[in-house]
Amino acid sequence: MLLIKGVNKIFGALEDGSQPVEALENVSLDVLEGEFYSIIGPSGCGKSTLLRIIGGLIPSYEGEVWVGNERIQSPHPWLGMVFQEESTFPWRTTLANVEFGLEMRGAKNNERKQKALEMIRLMGLRGFEGRYPSELSGGMRQRVAIARALVMEPKILLMDEPFGALDEQTRIILGEELLRIRDKLGQTILFVTHNINESVQLSDRVMVMTARPGRVKAVFKIDLPHPRDSSIIASERFGRLVGQVWGTLREESLKGFQQMEERD
Repeated sequence: MLLIKGVNKIFGALEDGSQPVEALENVSLDVLEGEFYSIIGPSGCGKSTLLRIIGGLIPSYEGEVWVGNERIQSPHPWLGMVFQEESTFPWRTTLANVEFGLEMRGAKNNERKQKALEMIRLMGLRGFEGRYPSELSGGMRQRVAIARALVMEPKILLMDEPFGALDEQTRIILGEELLRIRDKLGQTILFVTHNINESVQLSDRVMVMTARPGRVKAVFKIDLPHPRDSSIIASERFGRLVGQVWGTLREESLKGFQQMEERD
């Protein structure tokens, strides 16, 4: 479904005298159809840069990105994206936010309203169709953002720390809801996170990246049963998997921390 081959990215020097930064080095990965694939690594390792390259938001890089049998270097209709940052339009209601992409695509009023209402129901937002973002909690606003991406029916959903600004309990519940929707829609998801528990709770595979320049250090198969809900967090197997991922990530996190201190 998604194939990344030998991606390298260097950000050039800035006018303030900052030196070039090698963000990614020879990153390759493959995501299978219907798979939930997470990327985790220390701060500054290039996780978000990689996701933006795949999404066509960073056009200048070395390597290849393939969607299906098509090599791409720009945004592709098969790809949808959800960011950590607040992305709902404050002047539009929940319904109008979810309809936005369909509106830009030129869908007729009745068609886009029907599709948006169905996605709102699926995301557990029924009854909030007429509410503005300022009237919703952070978790509900992120549900609106996810609904807006999913209503476009992307084959692959790219998610860049979508729950990063939320409290732990909300993250767990929204993760459970995301799995439910993924199972219902057969969605393929590439998910960037800093949270080890979250990566194990949600994923079929977890890729650990090195400190900058970001490379692939290890890939873990998460052999927890499906369908999967948040009760899995209490299992012994879950704890062992979290420990294995952390054991691989710890060294890179220390390196990443040292890199940040050196920059300061």
